[in-house]
Amino acid sequence: MLPPPLSALGDLAGNLRWSWHPPTQDVFAEVDPGIWESTKHDPVRLLGAVTPERLEDLASDQGFLDRLGSAKADLDAYLGGERWYGRRAGDQAPTRIAYFSPEFGITAVLPQYSGGLGILAGDHLKAASDLGVPLVGVGLLYHAGYFKQSLSREGWQLEQYPVLDPDELPISLLREENGARATISIAMPGGPELLAKIWVAQVGRVPLLLLDSDVEGNPDHYRDVTDRLYGGTSEHRLRQEILLGIGGVRALRVHARITGASEPEVFHTNEGHAGFLGLERIRELTVEEGGPKLDFPTALEVSRASTVFTTHTPVPAGIDRFSRELIEQYFGTAGPVSGVPLERILALGAEDYVGGDPTVFNMAVMGFRLAQRANGVSQLHGHVSREMFHGLWPAFDEAEVPISSITNGVHAPTWVGREVFDLAERHGANGDADAVDSFWEAVDHTPSADIWSVKRQLRERLVLDARQRLLKSNLRRGIPAAELTWVDDVLDPDVLTIGFARRVPSYKRLTLMLRDPDRLKRLLLHPERPVQLIIAGKAHPADDGGKKLIQEIVRFADDPEVRHRIVFLPNYDIAMAQPLYPGCDVWLNNPLRPYEACGTSGMKAALNGGLNLSILDGWWDEWYDRSNGWAIPSADGVDDPDRRDDLEAAALYDLIEKDVAPRFYDVDHDGVPGRWIEMVRHTLKSLGPKVLATRMVRDYVRQLYTPAAVTGRVLNSDYKGATELASWKKQVRAGWADVRVEHVESHGVGDNPEVGSVLTVRAFVALGALTPDDVAVEVVHGVIDGDDDLVQSAVTELELADSYDGGRYRFDGEVQLKRGGAFGYTVRVVPRHSVLASASEMGLVALP
Repeated sequence: MLPPPLSALGDLAGNLRWSWHPPTQDVFAEVDPGIWESTKHDPVRLLGAVTPERLEDLASDQGFLDRLGSAKADLDAYLGGERWYGRRAGDQAPTRIAYFSPEFGITAVLPQYSGGLGILAGDHLKAASDLGVPLVGVGLLYHAGYFKQSLSREGWQLEQYPVLDPDELPISLLREENGARATISIAMPGGPELLAKIWVAQVGRVPLLLLDSDVEGNPDHYRDVTDRLYGGTSEHRLRQEILLGIGGVRALRVHARITGASEPEVFHTNEGHAGFLGLERIRELTVEEGGPKLDFPTALEVSRASTVFTTHTPVPAGIDRFSRELIEQYFGTAGPVSGVPLERILALGAEDYVGGDPTVFNMAVMGFRLAQRANGVSQLHGHVSREMFHGLWPAFDEAEVPISSITNGVHAPTWVGREVFDLAERHGANGDADAVDSFWEAVDHTPSADIWSVKRQLRERLVLDARQRLLKSNLRRGIPAAELTWVDDVLDPDVLTIGFARRVPSYKRLTLMLRDPDRLKRLLLHPERPVQLIIAGKAHPADDGGKKLIQEIVRFADDPEVRHRIVFLPNYDIAMAQPLYPGCDVWLNNPLRPYEACGTSGMKAALNGGLNLSILDGWWDEWYDRSNGWAIPSADGVDDPDRRDDLEAAALYDLIEKDVAPRFYDVDHDGVPGRWIEMVRHTLKSLGPKVLATRMVRDYVRQLYTPAAVTGRVLNSDYKGATELASWKKQVRAGWADVRVEHVESHGVGDNPEVGSVLTVRAFVALGALTPDDVAVEVVHGVIDGDDDLVQSAVTELELADSYDGGRYRFDGEVQLKRGGAFGYTVRVVPRHSVLASASEMGLVALP
């Protein structure tokens, strides 16, 4: 129990904003510096371990109380003040958004993440909080989180799953007004019901609901549903995803009832794991007692209009696919969404397209069918996703598959070194998060020597942290302390430091740097321009191939000849990453293009003045400008994987040897590498504003959340709009076989098209039972490439000009050419309705 004068410590510890607010961390450190370090900067454990005597001393220390009061006042102002969303989002923006994810990486003391997906979800919540976006997160509380990684004596990855005590985590149990724990229940095949309690983590302004199946009354196999992240059998994963999607919607309803929070207007599923949320919303609309009792097609339109689906993987193996039989077992008559027809559920996840597998249920496919708006997480990934899922819209070119792109971003206050912010503020930056532009303006006013000094300070901090971690790792491997004195000299704070840290699936190519071990050694040991490598990453527990890659790196790094220049640090997590990104001079990324959906670690390095050395994949493909880092040439089109790796590894070595290292060590008389610092300045100014999670969340609000809310309100108001839409779609699908382009006439453009020429088009179309109001007749026009395909196309809608008997019409229009050269066009008919998000949404098109 805290003394009354110190009660604000409990308030500060109970809101995870402390994890990205250094002044609050300073207050906790002052409570007891030794315990703060030993608890690894965990406020809840700190307050549980500090002695009563120390607390009494602090309660009578007016200086500390003043600093505590200032931190509490700052939190109150942060939580209560008007922010960007209230000022700029507009009156059509949603009143509340539910954000579902299987993992959330908020802070190292709440280990509910495995890698980039969770870190991205955590940054999404933090940025939403900073902007005042009314978001609520939904996830699961895993008893053991993801695994802790260590190494055997032989360098093989080992996994441990220490069980977490929720009472020692920065979360609180959601309770009913009478104090009883709030729960949700889900019917399961064969009974009994699956029960789950609801924990709440407060992430600044954003509540994060975490469902926990470790509930008395659940049989053991139900209590274990939330045992660990990404573990267990296919059936175990299905139970987790039922709890996340269906249970998550029910938890939102309970949370809104208890707290008075408004119900979400928009539902965002971060990857397909939470896709069953759409089924639960349909169940609420069709069969729930007290609900509107809509038919299935109408309920589907209501639900999908206000749902956003983000796909994160360009690798088919990364998509959850369950056997059709397992889905039939769980979603039969007495299943989790009893009353929703099984055949409708199966159709939503069916791979009923060319090349699909009819025996599986695809969670990503269901995600697209249950969401009117969908996106990839970089421009290149959007392109890859449209190719991957083209089978859902086969009548359209890849460019018109309705999957847009919003490139990921990172939460700067979490990942940027404190010293970097302090440096910027000393040279004119405003510390207010809403005045972020002043940070980039300060870059030009900061002397090169100051930038270099801070980078050296950050590099030294990383070196010390790496030595401590390496010593602990080797002791755990069974190496006697007497044989580890060399660790004191591992790494050098004045040597060019390259970082490489990420998950270890094969496509990320952890060992590409080892293709020519002798050449790598020469780079590491160069007498004038040495390089040092800090490497980290986890392989999935079931991925022996990934573990073998780690072992290869560890064995190379164990070599006494190079072990002072290359280290592998086990158990890559947020705590390791926070000194790693600022301390590295170069961030290396060499995935097999185009399998990196986005990749955000390089963004974090860039915000700390690190330069990227990367394959042009993910975000780097769209924002590399030839001056903010280096692009590793990619041997696209080389079919032999070994040959491709050899070519790209050689290009990597060449870049480090001939460009990166010489620039780093090219110093002036003051020891400052002027050309390097200019690249650092340009990186901060060119990438800084783009890679922020606040930019990303603003994009979601403007491009996806607000349009989804607007459409949702149209269909939700009295359900008449949804009923009409479902009926209209049924009518259009039934009559589409009779829609055709019968004849096209054109003039105005000759054999040598010139800029400014005008193409006049007349299209004669048959619509059968449909009317001109049901369709858009369009000219698709553009450049003809060498394969006689239409590329760089644009669309111009034709106007109704005349009507004839038998459902036939003429549409006219003009196209003004904006470029000369090879030109082509075609005419098409597509469905048109005011609430369709795109012309391709229904997958229907009629061509000549």
